[in-house]
Amino acid sequence: MKHKLILVFSLLLIIKGFSQENLQSLSLEQAIDFALQNNRTAKNATRDIEAAKQQKWETTATGLPQISAEIGYQNFLKQQVSLIPAEFFGGNPGEFAEVTFGTKQSVNATATLNQKIFDGSYLVGLQSAKVFLEISKNAKTKTDLEIRKAVINAYGNVLLAEESVAILEKNKAILEKNLNDLSKMFENGLEEEESVEQLQITLSGVNSSLKNTIRLKTLAYQMLNITLGLDVYNPTVLTDSLESLTVQNISLELVDADLNLEEAIDYQIAENDKKAKVLLLKLEKSKALPTLNAFINGGYSAFSDEFNFTSKNQKWFGSSLFGVNLNIPIFSSLERSAATQRAKINLEKAKDDLIETEQKLQLQTAAAKSDYQFAIEDYDNKKLNLNLAERIEQKNQTKFFEGIASSFDLRQAQTQLYTAQQEFLQAMLDVINKKAELETILNKVD
Repeated sequence: MKHKLILVFSLLLIIKGFSQENLQSLSLEQAIDFALQNNRTAKNATRDIEAAKQQKWETTATGLPQISAEIGYQNFLKQQVSLIPAEFFGGNPGEFAEVTFGTKQSVNATATLNQKIFDGSYLVGLQSAKVFLEISKNAKTKTDLEIRKAVINAYGNVLLAEESVAILEKNKAILEKNLNDLSKMFENGLEEEESVEQLQITLSGVNSSLKNTIRLKTLAYQMLNITLGLDVYNPTVLTDSLESLTVQNISLELVDADLNLEEAIDYQIAENDKKAKVLLLKLEKSKALPTLNAFINGGYSAFSDEFNFTSKNQKWFGSSLFGVNLNIPIFSSLERSAATQRAKINLEKAKDDLIETEQKLQLQTAAAKSDYQFAIEDYDNKKLNLNLAERIEQKNQTKFFEGIASSFDLRQAQTQLYTAQQEFLQAMLDVINKKAELETILNKVD
């Protein structure tokens, strides 16, 4: 019995451990850090950098000594017969003797060392490999910025859904109480049926919005999990609140920050693209230069009519060769010229793209600053409107039950309050998202 209890207790600990491992309790900053490590796109961007490093070495290695070895075995199933004038062997003129040359079997073993001495395309390739690595790093930075923004958006959408559900449930509870009180008043002849119907209409609308928001909340959590790199159904708990994040993300200093093109990732990408096009032009030009390569090899050969090459009595004949190859391009029917002109055209396009990127970044920065500043102002305005709408609704509710205001006035005040509540929640989310958008453009991440 004791052993059974120990076994059950151990199983419970294991189950508890698995559940704690799967449960993710995250603040926004923790969610961002987690996504940068586990998001599938982020991991692939990291792999691209590693692949670029390997490609850089691959390019470098082509200019270093290359050693290869070759072993060949030949066995004539039927040796070739040659005809030689018989008079060479004392025979009659005009007659031919049938002879075979060499042995039936042979083995050759050769090792060769090749070395580039001069190759213009290799020198350009080394420079290109470095630029390609920089482009991969730029892509990783761009990916991380976009993932950060996506996490902030997804995290905010979950908080928005949570807050919306809480507010709608609160509104529903108040409406149900009012409807219950009003129904009793109607049954006692103290209120008109239209007043009950007005509240029923309002309650029906709130119920419909609540059900839809609950569904949206489920989708918001699933989208956040995908962005984080988790299983879509993983249980995730958020520790930050929408209002606290909004207050933390109000920073007018960011509005005054200047755009530094050297820090903007889109500008870095466009600049590296121009560098790549410059190198491609150099590559096409280098194809008109001579290439010089050297090699040296050495080997051994053995011959026999029987397969006895493993015998210590087998004779092996050594040989060695050194050589230099000079390849001089002379005429390509203007193929190289056309390729060079095409590379020049692509370079001019890259230069214009760089200027275009600079202009777009200036415009995007100005627009993002304007949107962010408006989001802060709108947040303050919507917060004030919500306070006013709450007071107006409370006054109309009091007047209604005192018989001063009509049910239509109460419903109008309630609808205004519900609209103000949703607008306030959206205004908070806009502050968070607009700041993330501006930080992404400026590449200024805390």
